Amino acid sequence: MVLSIHKNWADPDDAPELDADWFAKAALMEGEKPVNRGGRPRGSNKVPVTLRLDRDAGDHFKAGGPGWRSRIKAAVRKAVGL
Repeated sequence: MVLSIHKNWADPDDAPELDADWFAKAALMEGEKPVNRGGRPRGSNKVPVTLRLDRDAGDHFKAGGPGWRSRIKAAVRKAVGL
């Protein structure tokens, strides 16, 4: 979401005040491209976990190409009955 300053003012003295709330909602842009601020979205129910797999198990999931982490998550969910 890109927020812009109101376009109906001509004199810089009439410009709206850019408060902390405005900056919190503003999109960070590099030219025309939005810059990812990183991190998980607020309200995410994900928890960070460090997991060491046997090499052959890791290689199995990685052999499927991109998305191997998601496939591991799906296998874990299936294994615990979710």
